[in-house]
Amino acid sequence: MPPKVAESSVVRCPHCGRNNRVPRAGAGVPRCGECRESLPWVVDAGDEDFAEVAEAAPIPVVVDFWASWCGPCRMVSPALHQVATELAGRIKLVKVNIDEAPETSRRFGVQAVPTLVVMKQGKVVARRAGAAPAPVLREWVGDALAG
Repeated sequence: MPPKVAESSVVRCPHCGRNNRVPRAGAGVPRCGECRESLPWVVDAGDEDFAEVAEAAPIPVVVDFWASWCGPCRMVSPALHQVATELAGRIKLVKVNIDEAPETSRRFGVQAVPTLVVMKQGKVVARRAGAAPAPVLREWVGDALAG
């Protein structure tokens, strides 16, 4: 039996400010318990839980393959969080540290970080390497979701 995914994390609602528990995996889309608005869904995944957290997600997933030693990764992370907040309810952001998830990184052919992948129903529909500002990432994700 595979290891159990950590149950949830706490996310502050960008609309009303209430703290909410957000599951790492599951059916449906996280919503605020107070105002019922969609919450940003940002989680970490590794080799043991990537299938459950990312590939089985009920909505499209943006996967951020990153490393702690990577300067551009640190630059793109806030932009990705901004995009995840803007597209709350429409995407899930899954962050994969390549040093802690070498099997998943190899499986996706990650050769440079950051590498970003958009998945729909477990299938890769878009891919890019390198950092970019939030508006560029927002457009790239939007195009991937539309295509």
